[in-house]
Amino acid sequence: MKPVVIAGGGTVGLATAVFLGHHGVPALVFERRPAPSGHPRALGVSPRTLELFREVGLGEAVAGAAVRSAVRSRADARTAAELDRTALSSASVPLSDLSPEVPLGHYPQDHLDAVLLPAARERGAVVEFGVGVTDVTPGGVVTLSDGRVVEAEHVIGADGVNSRVRSALGVPTTGPGVFGEPPVNVLFHADLVGALGPMPVMARITHPDVDGILLAVGEDRWALHVGGPLTDEGCAAKVRAAIGADVPFEVVGAIPWRATVRMAERFREGRVFLVGDAARAVSPLGAFGLNTGLADGHNLAWKLAMALRGEAGDGLLDTYHDERHAVAAMVTRQALLRWEDPRLHWDPSAVAERAAVGAWYAPLVTMGYRYDSAAVVDAVPHLPSAEDLAASLDGAPGSHLRHHWVRPGLSTLDLVASRFTLLTGPDGQGWLDAAATSGIPAEPLPEEAAHAVGVDRAGALLVRPDRFVAWRTAGTPDAEVLGKVLATVTGTSGHLPRG
Repeated sequence: MKPVVIAGGGTVGLATAVFLGHHGVPALVFERRPAPSGHPRALGVSPRTLELFREVGLGEAVAGAAVRSAVRSRADARTAAELDRTALSSASVPLSDLSPEVPLGHYPQDHLDAVLLPAARERGAVVEFGVGVTDVTPGGVVTLSDGRVVEAEHVIGADGVNSRVRSALGVPTTGPGVFGEPPVNVLFHADLVGALGPMPVMARITHPDVDGILLAVGEDRWALHVGGPLTDEGCAAKVRAAIGADVPFEVVGAIPWRATVRMAERFREGRVFLVGDAARAVSPLGAFGLNTGLADGHNLAWKLAMALRGEAGDGLLDTYHDERHAVAAMVTRQALLRWEDPRLHWDPSAVAERAAVGAWYAPLVTMGYRYDSAAVVDAVPHLPSAEDLAASLDGAPGSHLRHHWVRPGLSTLDLVASRFTLLTGPDGQGWLDAAATSGIPAEPLPEEAAHAVGVDRAGALLVRPDRFVAWRTAGTPDAEVLGKVLATVTGTSGHLPRG
């Protein structure tokens, strides 16, 4: 069989290789840079993203990548030395009843890459640095920077906001593109906690010579986002002013970046798919970009794996664009609203302000959205609430399965085990028998868990490998109907009996 090629070995490309490998599909990954980036870049990881890593057996490794040295709060001050440390709090939005995972701090991308690179290789991926994809055709013919030509079964463009894959395919983009002044990310080492006391993971520095964001990105490692361009001396001067005290520091490096909002009109072109920033780039406030990119790769991986095994039709691959393009449009709008008014993101009490402009409470942006595609039967795309995440995890077709502890250490999400799974209510023996006849894995739920995930006592949920609900029924158990539902969702049949 021809290989699956991933253009781009950054965080999203490596994670996509891990997800593919988890489903038994090894990938060839080509990254134009000579080595993984040493800069932290994006930092915020949502509980939903941690669930993806939990699924593929990387929960503990990713937990070890978290930056825990700083207090998990945000603060404003003229300098780091002048922070009001009595006001620092580690309080965060409680999500323990909505996810089996709770973020432990910041997750710098270079820390994640250090976990994902060996994990991808352990799952069969071949990762080459210093080799970029220079051209690709819709039929999957890939030209590399070293002159090699690879005929791929499928190609995944994970090569960033200035994607060569997207450009080679001629896929147009929409959105304002690059906007705002170009900031610089200054990475430095300093023992700020030891010298000054507790530090928040994020501090807005308002010194007239700095005016930037100070972020904890490792043990004694910090990133200062300030306006640029800067010389080496300028970087040191900004760091010195931001600290506001005589604390030794070492500038490791500085990279410029630009806020960019751009979305490809198509996420699929023949055998080629776009994920992450190659598919869409969003403004940074909200930390939605990385989480959305990782969810892109997760959504695509199981679909490609099923298609390659002959268990799904080409229509299932089309649902990648249908589902993820709609999510990208939503995330782009939500990020722009926050860029215009940061209080919409940071202030949980700004309910009326969010409602007035159509902004969602932050957890819903990464955890509450729904799918409406051919891979969902009778989808219910409308959210019950833009503020209440629990209300959106109600078992409706197209929604994400709600987490509930079935027993200590075992979540309802774990029952899905990366495959189509039928979850039944406590009186759903008939559906368990139908699932056995149809060859579909099934799990009965105790009453409390069934109520939590939105299934009737004698009903059932067909859950996709990505834990989104494909179908819900309270009807009479019927193996033929169940089989045809699965065929409809996977694109191997377009006919579904009703009633």
